[in-house]
Amino acid sequence: MSALDGYLPPNMGGHAGPPLRISINQGSVVTTMSSENLIHHAQALREQLKKYNQFYHEKDQPLVSDLVYDALFKELVDLEKKHPDLIIPDSPTQKIGSAPALEFSKITHRIPMLSLGNAFSSEEIFSFEKRIQERLEISEPILFHAEPKLDGLAVSLRYEAGKLISAATRGDGAVGEDITENAKQIKNIPHRLISKNPDLIIPKILEVRGEVIMPVAVFRQLNQEALEREDKIFANPRNAAAGSLRQLDPKITASRNLMFLVYSVGEVSENFSPETQEALMKKLKDLGFGLSEFCATALGSQGCLNYFEDLKNQRDSLPYEIDGVVYKVNLFSWQEKLGFISRAPRFAIAHKFPAVEAETLLESVDFQVGRTGVITPVARLLPVLVGGVRVSNATLHNRDEIERLGLMIGDSVIIRRAGDVIPEIVRGIPEKRPENAQSIHEPIDCPSCGNLLQRESGEVALRCLNGLNCPDQQLEMLWHFCSRQAINIDGLGRKILGLLISQNLIKTPADLYRLNIQNLINLDRMGEKSAQNLINSINQTREIKLSKFIYALGIPNVGVSTSQAFAKFFKTLENFLAAKPEDLLKVEDVGPCVTDSVMKFLNSDLKNMAIDLIQAGVLVQAEKTENIHTNLPLLGKTFVITGTLKNFSRDSAKESLESLGAKVSGSVSQKTYAVIVGEEPGSKLEKAKSCGVPIWLEKDLLSLLASSTT
Repeated sequence: MSALDGYLPPNMGGHAGPPLRISINQGSVVTTMSSENLIHHAQALREQLKKYNQFYHEKDQPLVSDLVYDALFKELVDLEKKHPDLIIPDSPTQKIGSAPALEFSKITHRIPMLSLGNAFSSEEIFSFEKRIQERLEISEPILFHAEPKLDGLAVSLRYEAGKLISAATRGDGAVGEDITENAKQIKNIPHRLISKNPDLIIPKILEVRGEVIMPVAVFRQLNQEALEREDKIFANPRNAAAGSLRQLDPKITASRNLMFLVYSVGEVSENFSPETQEALMKKLKDLGFGLSEFCATALGSQGCLNYFEDLKNQRDSLPYEIDGVVYKVNLFSWQEKLGFISRAPRFAIAHKFPAVEAETLLESVDFQVGRTGVITPVARLLPVLVGGVRVSNATLHNRDEIERLGLMIGDSVIIRRAGDVIPEIVRGIPEKRPENAQSIHEPIDCPSCGNLLQRESGEVALRCLNGLNCPDQQLEMLWHFCSRQAINIDGLGRKILGLLISQNLIKTPADLYRLNIQNLINLDRMGEKSAQNLINSINQTREIKLSKFIYALGIPNVGVSTSQAFAKFFKTLENFLAAKPEDLLKVEDVGPCVTDSVMKFLNSDLKNMAIDLIQAGVLVQAEKTENIHTNLPLLGKTFVITGTLKNFSRDSAKESLESLGAKVSGSVSQKTYAVIVGEEPGSKLEKAKSCGVPIWLEKDLLSLLASSTT
């Protein structure tokens, strides 16, 4: 979803019209709608699109593919074109993006950042050029500037006297999120402009618009690291880029190796008036900005289509993700004459690539056992290339997904790499179903240990409750225990764990600490030196922080942050193992679901796993108490920090407050106890004033810390 810059026209209003009965074509089906039903249908489309927009732009969590979103959006556009009475100012067709997230200060764009209209066929591109020719009253082919449609996050950079002053996301087109400090962490964004061309004068004001992206190689490495620590992976590079840029901690942004590629400008002062888009790109490159090396000029609609096909063929080998191409009339004088309509310019259009899908056969369905005993169906497919990747497996999630898709073994299916990464079955093709197709039946017994499977009340998933006595669960539990976010035993991978289990050398995590060199040197490809290195790695983990130990136990619904909260609250392993439900519910952000999971663990034989580890010589370190005060004067109070503090970094101020029992939030609400204000505070200060939240200066925080240590 790229942006273009320029004048944002006012939203159009609607007016009441006469009663209607309308026929709407939906594929081969024709439905007749009354005026009332038509209004309801338009409203349902708006609400659905608003929800998808919110999750895509604000939470970086797309609920549907671009294909689905674009189809719904086009349906609403066509509906409103046929019936202007249905247009309301709040319609997604009249707005851009989504509101800025509350966690960030806001920046108003001097010149709004607009969206582009979409095209999906060559006929639409021919029509696009024809409309331009008619408005310009010419017949010769139009010269376009063609460029990749980058799949990232649209950003505007403002420079004054050559210095980077601010950076903002597109937001809703008029107001974006202030991500200045994060943008400064991106290596190819210049903090100060230096012209590589002596004839090019740096303007007093220059707003540069472009896309922040994550290169494919960086994205794959990021997800590989997440998989190793069994953390959540990003669906695609666009989400990874957006999530990395919208971090409250700029250090995280700096670690993600993002890139900024320019595509346009916003507000510009004198001495910067190229005649064409091509010349503008050359000037911006001379000022030190990165731009796609695949930009080109294309003559007429046929030239655009040739460019489209060429780039589509290169798509899988490009260093960054693109989801189409963009064509802009090259001459700025013609752009100005063509102007804008609704939320998009008349002089530019995005030509979207088709979804990366392929047809193949569902050959069988296997049922895998996860770490917590959940049984997951996995589709085994006739191998097929999808977007350049050979796909032979796809998750089916659970029985509800199988029923929703109506699948049978032997079916022809359409698969898609969701977000161009994760293979998923989109739909079956029942008209191609063979006579010998077989129904998919859930197993009764565990495919790993043969234990009777159970489905607890209210759950969709089947579970094997055999724990460490189930070979698959045993391997997955041990792998989780050794992972980087948990105990972090270097050099102990899945293959070696499998060998140790198959040789009956280990069954529980505690058995790892009872291993010796003689146990290991008899394993396949394990020499004396390798065996000693592995023993050394295991011994280095004999002392472990309580939070990591709790996470390593693999309790369902207890992730890294929840483990840290438990460690902070209970202080010692003994306290945690003796916890009662009422104790667990006192822990911050812990609700009934997590409490139920922990109590099931503590009341099962799995609790012995923790005790056995202690007996095997593992020392669990109690949480440090140097900065923890017995009275915790700020317990239960929420603070917000805004602006730059002289005596603290943002992290150290947060740690100081948390050491007194406080919680530090990124947004102001009625529940905020106080807002601590430093130099150059953001919009959080105004929000605090409007909510009646007390304002603290840095000296107030210093006084509190001094009094708490005496």
